[in-house]
Amino acid sequence: MFDILTLNKISQIGLKELDEKYNITDNCDAPDGIIVRSAAMHDYNFNEKTLAVARAGAGVNNIPVDECTKKGVVVFNTPGANANAVKELVIGGLMMSSRRVVAAYDWCKTLKGEGDNVGKLVEKGKSQFAGPEILGKTLGVVGLGAIGRLVASAANALGMKIVGYDPYFNEEFKGELPLDTEYVDSLDAIYEKSDYITLHLPCVPATKGMINAETIAKMKDGVRILNFARGELVVGADMAEAVRSGKVAAYVTDFPSDEVIGVENVTALPHLGASTPESEENCAYMAAVEIREYLEKGNIKNSVNFPNVALDNEGERVSIIHYNALNVMNDVLGAFMKNGVETTGFASKAKGEYAYTLVAADKIPDSVINTLKANEDIIKVRKI
Repeated sequence: MFDILTLNKISQIGLKELDEKYNITDNCDAPDGIIVRSAAMHDYNFNEKTLAVARAGAGVNNIPVDECTKKGVVVFNTPGANANAVKELVIGGLMMSSRRVVAAYDWCKTLKGEGDNVGKLVEKGKSQFAGPEILGKTLGVVGLGAIGRLVASAANALGMKIVGYDPYFNEEFKGELPLDTEYVDSLDAIYEKSDYITLHLPCVPATKGMINAETIAKMKDGVRILNFARGELVVGADMAEAVRSGKVAAYVTDFPSDEVIGVENVTALPHLGASTPESEENCAYMAAVEIREYLEKGNIKNSVNFPNVALDNEGERVSIIHYNALNVMNDVLGAFMKNGVETTGFASKAKGEYAYTLVAADKIPDSVINTLKANEDIIKVRKI
């Protein structure tokens, strides 16, 4: 029986993937696995028994990934599971950045009680909410991951020209983007060419605060910026000043901050990007499958701290999390040879200074496990 701790309300559609071998609870001090959405885990006290954390979503800022890695806890995310939900809201934000829909809606509410004068007041006041069409405009897409690609395709279908930037872009993904997408090799090129800019990248030290007074100065006057990725990508005070000055015509974000809330031409939403039942179901399903595959078979897919590794072999197997040291492979295989065990499958990959290895055999005696546990370069060993 595996104990699975849920730190948020997780869709039952996903949890149905965990059968009678799983005890799913919201109260457990020593879970085998954890499924989480947005709950903050940086103060969480990990038990030695805990093997994996699955984030039902893409970002893992709420999880202490470095600490998990050192403890041999595999952290999964669910890339692409909420991509369509975010894409749809981004397209809505694109419209709102142009047509001043939110301000116009708020203004209309002030006409309540004007009776027969409402029609005349509407005709007189509507010009203050005029805005441009997106047809023929250039959208700069920063980050061409699952969400960025969907946004680019949808915006192109609405008549926009697409300029894309992603230093880690996989050429295989070009088939998922409009044929006339222009790919550039610098953010400065995005800033120079774009009428609209949409952000779809993680917040890491290299990207934190990337949209600031200096980079905004490189953009077109009247640029419209959408941030449905991470609030920390944008320096709030700099953005507020740029919007007030008119350098930025509109800013739409799913991450409100005190600096931008209430600023005219800023539309701040309460992190609604993935808030659809379909998205929550997709994320929960993927997270549950990832947890199940790792706990039952040792297979890793979509981990943010360890490489993808999988075996299809029948029989027993041993899961080994270790440092990426040259001698470890010899030590692992040596442990099997020393104990007279013939392996039937082997897979190993490294990710930075850490690595993951799966070894299969018809029968794996405890003596092999004990030999591996005694190796100081091996962080965690588990017989499956």
